[in-house]
Amino acid sequence: MRKPAASSPQPKNFLVIRSFLLLLLSCIAAKLSLCFSNIPSSLLTLSLDGHLNFDEVQHVAKDFGNQYQLLPSAVLHPKTVMDIAITIKHIWQMGPHSELTVAARGHGHSLQGQAQAYRGVVVNMKCLQSPIMEVHGGKFPYVDVSGGELWINILRESMKYGLAPKSWTDYLHLTVGGTLSNAGISGQAFRHGPQISNVHQLEVITGKGEVVKCSANQNEDLFHSVLGGLGQFGIITQARISLEPAPDKVKWIRMLYSDFNTFTRDQEYLISSENTFDYIEGFVIINRTGLLNNWRSSFSPQDPLQASQFESDGRTLFCVEVAKYFSLGQTDTIIEEVERLLSPLNYIPSTLFLSEVSYINFLDRVHVSEVKLRSKGLWEVPHPWLNLLIPRSKIHRFAEEVFGNILTDTSNGPILIYPVNKSKWDNRTSVVIPEEDIFYLVAFLSSAVPSSTGTDGLDHILYQNKRILNFCESAHLGVKQYLPHYTRQEDWKAHFGPRWEALVRRKSAYDPLRILAPGQRIFQKAVPFS
Repeated sequence: MRKPAASSPQPKNFLVIRSFLLLLLSCIAAKLSLCFSNIPSSLLTLSLDGHLNFDEVQHVAKDFGNQYQLLPSAVLHPKTVMDIAITIKHIWQMGPHSELTVAARGHGHSLQGQAQAYRGVVVNMKCLQSPIMEVHGGKFPYVDVSGGELWINILRESMKYGLAPKSWTDYLHLTVGGTLSNAGISGQAFRHGPQISNVHQLEVITGKGEVVKCSANQNEDLFHSVLGGLGQFGIITQARISLEPAPDKVKWIRMLYSDFNTFTRDQEYLISSENTFDYIEGFVIINRTGLLNNWRSSFSPQDPLQASQFESDGRTLFCVEVAKYFSLGQTDTIIEEVERLLSPLNYIPSTLFLSEVSYINFLDRVHVSEVKLRSKGLWEVPHPWLNLLIPRSKIHRFAEEVFGNILTDTSNGPILIYPVNKSKWDNRTSVVIPEEDIFYLVAFLSSAVPSSTGTDGLDHILYQNKRILNFCESAHLGVKQYLPHYTRQEDWKAHFGPRWEALVRRKSAYDPLRILAPGQRIFQKAVPFS
């Protein structure tokens, strides 16, 4: 008798495979549901002249610092101010249950992710097409510009009318809204103050989506809150910038000092004199080989023979860098004027170097370095910069420790150091500065070599920065960070000191849901448990 044929295993295998596919599809569906739940569908319904992009968001998840990468849910490309206002107001109306935050991004020159918004909306301010830049002449000239406009474009446009802004940053390819949200400091600040001291009026979108015109005489609390406010109280969409007659040419001068006391004494003399240079900065050089030879590409030594015999190897030197502006009609007298201004100074005679350039080329000088670095692939690297504001009474103690012990060379990037006058700063703004009449900006502008584990690597430079900050704290120097970066609110409280309560009050008034500028890490949006 034949045995019955064994039952075929195919139906059983089919059921297993079918079950597996159903499970896989359900997992994919759950994952997609989770992803899309981070993008509220209501954002898709907004009526905008510009558009929201939910796919191409990677480029705004990085910045010049190249240390943080936080992906947003969407990027807003606004054509009008109302595009930004509608988006923020919509998120405001969603209430505290929404995780969405908003960050304004200009040219992407933040250092530690300040213009990023994890799972939020990043506003590409360079897309903002209104208002059209308009220069106004008269006794008190000014220019109206978009918050997303680059300073280099403002310079080019205003110079068509023989005018220019009074105060600058060293690098001009930054947006108006970005620098005004911090301060904007360069070598003109000793005379004109920072850029935030040279603004007549702003248009701001608050964290409630309100579009508000403000000035020192209209909505003045919001005006002063936003200036130097690190983006916490509103997004700057328009600014009215003060202008002055623009010069044609610049005498650009460098000279070296071997003694720090003499160096600072001369710098402070220059910023305190009635008749002085138009731009005053300085920098530190530690153990650099062939320093003066490197200058020859842009400068000419006053005494070539003596300059060729100068040795910088193994030394700590200090450079005063100054500039005198002049018009073409002053060409015959400018040399005599410069000699008169230099005569009281006590620099090393063989290290005096001079150059003559156009005004626009002088102001845009850093861009020349950018082009060279980009061509070598050295621009988009980590930039662990550290910017400090140091009281005049403590600058010698700081220099003794930092330039004498902590740092052994300046090969990772320039170290700027120059004094400014506190009287040129408006204490009603949000920016925090030391409590002395003169204080110094010291900027460690380091570039790190990717993947390096040596002294030019990111970890080593960050360790040096930490040593500098720890020393400042332990020595009670009263230092304040410029372009500050903290991750704990207690450190922010220490940074703002007695001004912390005013900051909290302003935040509650203009951005009560803490929607704006989450990348600063000052306030965290409070999302209640459902």
